[in-house]
Amino acid sequence: MTDAKSPFDDDESLTRAQKRRERAGAPKPTVEDTRGEHDRGYRAHPAARIFVRGPWEMAASILIGLGVVMLMQPFFLWAYSWSFAVTLTGTVMFLIVSHFPE
Repeated sequence: MTDAKSPFDDDESLTRAQKRRERAGAPKPTVEDTRGEHDRGYRAHPAARIFVRGPWEMAASILIGLGVVMLMQPFFLWAYSWSFAVTLTGTVMFLIVSHFPE
């Protein structure tokens, strides 16, 4: 029977000093931004709060559904005429919005 390696076994590629440092716990490195200043906390860009995936995906899905309803209704010719454009707009919007951050 062979000895199976566990992911919790010691890393054999480390030197003794590296293993000692790993067990002792290395100090946390200081985080600096691209200008070389210390990080004073995370600040999101204002656009990052607006362009969030959830609400925009819902709006795109509603547009797609509205376009399908416009296509199937028998009462208004203008709704039938615009149904393809509304469905296409919702579909393209959904493709774009699916790349937004969550």
